[in-house]
Amino acid sequence: MSLSPPTVAFSDQFARALPELAVPWQAEETPEPRLLRLNEPLAADLGIDPAWLRGREGTRLLVGAHVPDGATPVAQAYAGHQFGNYSPRLGDGRALLLGELAHPDGPRDLHLKGSGRTPFARGGDGLAAVGPMLREYVVSEAMHALGIPTTRSLAVVATGRTIQREERLPGAVLARVASSHLRVGSFQYARATDDVDLLRRLADFAIARHYPAVADAEHRHLALFEAVVSAQASLVARWMLVGFIHGVMNTDNMTISGETIDYGPCAFMDAYDPATVYSSIDRGARYAYGNQPRVAEWNLARLAESLLPLLADDQDEAIALAVSALGAFGPQYDAAWTAGALTKLGLPADDSATPLVHDLHTLLQANHVDHTTFHRHLSSAARGAPEPARALFLDLPAIDAWLTRWRALSPDADAMDRVNPVYIPRNHLVEEALAAATEGDQTPLDRLLDAVTHPFTERPGLDRYASPAPEDFAARYQTFCGT
Repeated sequence: MSLSPPTVAFSDQFARALPELAVPWQAEETPEPRLLRLNEPLAADLGIDPAWLRGREGTRLLVGAHVPDGATPVAQAYAGHQFGNYSPRLGDGRALLLGELAHPDGPRDLHLKGSGRTPFARGGDGLAAVGPMLREYVVSEAMHALGIPTTRSLAVVATGRTIQREERLPGAVLARVASSHLRVGSFQYARATDDVDLLRRLADFAIARHYPAVADAEHRHLALFEAVVSAQASLVARWMLVGFIHGVMNTDNMTISGETIDYGPCAFMDAYDPATVYSSIDRGARYAYGNQPRVAEWNLARLAESLLPLLADDQDEAIALAVSALGAFGPQYDAAWTAGALTKLGLPADDSATPLVHDLHTLLQANHVDHTTFHRHLSSAARGAPEPARALFLDLPAIDAWLTRWRALSPDADAMDRVNPVYIPRNHLVEEALAAATEGDQTPLDRLLDAVTHPFTERPGLDRYASPAPEDFAARYQTFCGT
């Protein structure tokens, strides 16, 4: 008989509400599960005793071997455009939605990544390696600390299994938490079935889970789309403001909730350049840093197409409503990004200051200046010590002229320090920590996590975590999907 963790109630809301999108499945057996990383504050927030999770049954739950009462593990079905090409049947090829946990802010999915092949595996082995699962743990928790909506990482468990990639690697399962795993691709899948009732039930499930305020709207499904547009405009603006590059913005990797999901070939930009690409599989630079807002809008257009049968009986009318709602993305993104960029400069939202932002980015790109380092050093300039920021530039007359214009507006240095991080998951430090952890040494990972989960507070002894990558590393760095 299966037992739940003490005092924790699991449910299977998604599996019961949308069985057409849920294939009941079991995780593969794990030879020797061993807990590598547990997010104790998140466990406590979910109402799960961390000590129980560290025990035998808790570790078995984290790899799917122990199914708690009330849970029904399922592989979720979805479609998606991958690098612009439509795939009608993707789904969780190496993951399971174990179930939902009750939470004061609404249900939370507990999702297992790397738990084995499912009917959606498409030739893959369904497994995951220690390094990529720890990458998602580090980066998602760093994003949370930066205040950016994201899925969370509860735990990484080594499986005791060796998996084959370019080389043989130790296997692992990531236990991930999200307000849901509904994606644009979920709606694409439902739309492709031509089952309007399924599409309506999916939309109503999304409203109940994420946007209950629109449930009583005159046109709730149009209001749902408008809410997703707003959430994604805000999310991508936040990515851009910290230099985050998702790397694989396929429609199956865009959530309805507005949470960042699927940290595969992701990275943080070093020197400012809109053309920056790190992902080894993004050969056409479709998902380059500067393209992310346009791609988000394109993905939302695919969501609009999927929702058309719910927007109006007449297709022309439905298209007109969708186009009008989608048209809000650009202005909302621009407003969010501009307000955030001015905040990073210590300035209030004011149209007269906007040219300063654009002129600055021209200078950053032309001088190959590290995005994170510059913005953090700039608060020193606001306090009367411009040299740390100024020294990053080759064109000193140009930055001096810009600094003079900026200081004339009396920037707020304390406000800048609250939004400009000292520490981000620097790519070279992430790789260093993952390589060590794969070999069994988690000390570099501990230090990195300590820095990036308290990103705004400068602390002694952490200088290397605030420093850009060496130039030779940055010039050749690539990220990989992990599958």
